[in-house]
Amino acid sequence: MKNILHLTLLFILIGFYQYLSGQQKWAVAIHGGAGNFTKADISDETEKLYKDKLNEALDKGKEILSKGGSSLDAVEEVIKILEDSPLFNAGKGAVFTHDGKNEMDASIMDGKTLKAGAVAGVGDIKNPISAARLVMTKSEHVLLTGKGASKFAKEQGLEIVDSSYFYTKERWEQLQKILKKEKENKKGTVGCVALDINGNLAAGTSTGGMTNKKYGRVGDSPIIGAGTYANNNTCAVSCTGHGEFFIRNVVAYDISALMEYKNMSLRNAADYAILNKMTKLGGTGGIIAVDSKGNMAVSFNTTGMYRALQSSDGAREISVFK
Repeated sequence: MKNILHLTLLFILIGFYQYLSGQQKWAVAIHGGAGNFTKADISDETEKLYKDKLNEALDKGKEILSKGGSSLDAVEEVIKILEDSPLFNAGKGAVFTHDGKNEMDASIMDGKTLKAGAVAGVGDIKNPISAARLVMTKSEHVLLTGKGASKFAKEQGLEIVDSSYFYTKERWEQLQKILKKEKENKKGTVGCVALDINGNLAAGTSTGGMTNKKYGRVGDSPIIGAGTYANNNTCAVSCTGHGEFFIRNVVAYDISALMEYKNMSLRNAADYAILNKMTKLGGTGGIIAVDSKGNMAVSFNTTGMYRALQSSDGAREISVFK
């Protein structure tokens, strides 16, 4: 009888340890855009600047998640770092429209509740990703656009800046080259996906859109299911690339659906969505994703994609090219 009690206690302790161990798992992945750029297009000094900023953002995600913070907090704070950098096409580094303006989009999604928030076509909100989160938590809506989104953000106490804040010489010169029909060296959208120690997933994406875009065009970044998706039962996904193709393929949700309905692994679902479906249609870009078990995946059909990944098991990667 005593041996049975001892064995029972041992199994309880083992189960409790496994439970605690499972709770401690976290993961975070970041992207800073994908495109058909090569080593010849980027100097060693410039590549280092990008990697240093990705490293800073990754450290922020690690800090939040390793201390028990939420995946939503990690996603927002990581993306804010990238939005505040002129290196990336989001926030401070947003590209210019045909009319010489900056129009930014962002979205965020909570995998636990499936709640989501997004803003589109904003030009005076310093951190669009924070506005997107407030739409999710402080309104009954999912997507707000333009002046309405800015009015809401101001009422919620977010920092509103003059449009001149978003001016950078490099982005302005990119527009002038496009207007003269010269080649553009594209730099894309930013995004983050995360799993916290409570098993909750979150995803967020932020962008400055496309250089020289017209007619109030909106891409996939603020569209839930196209550029951003998170579901605790499957995965969290953030996309970057030619937005129209991501919208038409509902890429972020498609990866989740492939996992849920066809029992695909995260890696196989991501590759099928990007390397098969997207590529066949002529779309270019990529995704970062993390599943409910902490597995991470990166898939892109371009020559380069700024990316950074880290998990609680110590794995860490910061890369630009394949």
